[in-house]
Amino acid sequence: DRKQVLLFFFFFFIIGTLLCAVSTSFHTLLAARIFTGVFGGVVVSTTMTIVSDLFTPNQRGRAMSTVQMAFAASQIVGIPLGLFIASHFGWQYTFFLIVMLSILILLVIVLKLKPVNEHLTLHPVATDSDRNPFLHFWRTVKSKQHQIGFSATIILGMSMMLQPFVSIFLVNNIHITTDDVPVLFMVTGASAFFVMPLVGKLADKFDKFKIFFIGSFATIVIVPVYTHLLVVPLWIVLLINVTMFAVIMSRMGPFQALNSMIPQPAFRGAYMSISSSLQQMAGGLGIVIASSIAYQPTPTSPLQNFDVLGYVVIGLSVFAVLLVYRVSKMVKNNSQQ
Repeated sequence: DRKQVLLFFFFFFIIGTLLCAVSTSFHTLLAARIFTGVFGGVVVSTTMTIVSDLFTPNQRGRAMSTVQMAFAASQIVGIPLGLFIASHFGWQYTFFLIVMLSILILLVIVLKLKPVNEHLTLHPVATDSDRNPFLHFWRTVKSKQHQIGFSATIILGMSMMLQPFVSIFLVNNIHITTDDVPVLFMVTGASAFFVMPLVGKLADKFDKFKIFFIGSFATIVIVPVYTHLLVVPLWIVLLINVTMFAVIMSRMGPFQALNSMIPQPAFRGAYMSISSSLQQMAGGLGIVIASSIAYQPTPTSPLQNFDVLGYVVIGLSVFAVLLVYRVSKMVKNNSQQ
């Protein structure tokens, strides 16, 4: 029952976050973060799997876009909100806030979410060897179709490498004040609540790959505009920032909807878990690569090579289009069989 899996890992995610809040040194905080990440990563993949189980393919665009809307808002709004709380009350209170919100969500899951176990009745486990998690993992990763989906996930994860440098670029290159940065990110995050559901509806109404392609094409156009931005008024920065993040994140809903259609229900949990792990690792790898390209000679000097980073993102976006096109064709062929 995926609900039980979600409850188990979400409970220990809350415990890990609480341990972060009461940490007294860097090493205890690091250990608590690793503990939290182990359980939090499974929470993310289990959530995506449950969404795939509960929504039919022609509803999955809206469902996945709604989930991605939450991820987008948390990434864009979470950092400035966390910095605000840390600077006014102390860094521990950012973790305490997450604990309180998580407890409320845990109660909602317990009371409102019904058991998610239909995959067990539709595709019962046949033999003892099928129950072996290592064999199940191997069967999941060795599938050629799964490998295409994993490849697309990795490239899309790496293409998010611009985000960690945006605040530095805005303050040191565009001369936006540090007081304006949280406002800018708040507005950008709020726009996700309007853009992502719209993208999801379009993905369900039209071909999901076409919506992904439009988002990718818009990304390829807006990224060099953003990375070459000169000193301009705040309202122009706000408009371009909202547009760039909207088109970049608008690709994820259609892709996740397609990605969830690759595995059979019996393999969906393993596939989505591996896919989520690869996305997180690819995001980290992308930041490592980006850190070797973009740099600051001093903490207050302009960010160098941000435009080069933009070209790398464009190249990754083109590669992602080719891979997601293969995913789309594969999903269509599977549905016809």
